[in-house]
Amino acid sequence: MASASDLGSTDDYEALMSMTDVELLKSAWRQEKAAPEILQFESRLIKRVREQIQLMEETVEEFTESGFDPLTVSLYQMDLDRTQFLLRSYLRIRLQKIEKYMFHIFATAELLTRLSKEEKWFIERCCVDLQTHLEKSVLSQLPYTYQSIFQQSVINDETDMVAKPQLDTFVVCKTKYYLGHIQLEDNADGEPDGSGSQKPLEEPFEMEPNVLYFVRYKAVKKFVEEGKIDLY
Repeated sequence: MASASDLGSTDDYEALMSMTDVELLKSAWRQEKAAPEILQFESRLIKRVREQIQLMEETVEEFTESGFDPLTVSLYQMDLDRTQFLLRSYLRIRLQKIEKYMFHIFATAELLTRLSKEEKWFIERCCVDLQTHLEKSVLSQLPYTYQSIFQQSVINDETDMVAKPQLDTFVVCKTKYYLGHIQLEDNADGEPDGSGSQKPLEEPFEMEPNVLYFVRYKAVKKFVEEGKIDLY
């Protein structure tokens, strides 16, 4: 007899196979937009979508030149415009995260592996250029102990001047099937992440399928990466 996890995996596979690439792109776009950190780049999906966009552009051009029904051409064009919007928005959101957290991502091996080849080239150039600019224009004029772009003082070992994503941000999410024993955390003194201690809640959290939940991203991060939870 199949286990619950096997059934969940089978359901996920069947649902995945029933979705078009545009729907998969929309899901990836929604996930990236809702997550506070940068997620894994969907390289295979993006490659297929780009190929489909090229094919759709050729089809619309061919239909237009051959005097095809204008209504049909406009429907093809609308579908093309929608796909192009999703792709551009997906890539733009990722670039915004890279620009905002570039030094943190560049210094974290796990996050670097989530980037595409072009994104890795972009973040490397950005980090080098920005660091060079700051050192020449500002930092070289300051006392030695304040010449780091990562720390307020070289005496401090913590990289307190590097912007990092707030994983304690609340997100709206939903799962396709039951998930149990999710351990949530609560700020002991009610302060935001980084300024107060956190303690686990006494009762493990459970998620029912197709029900929207409002929880901290950190608590469901693992399930988001595994594709078991969708963000909204």
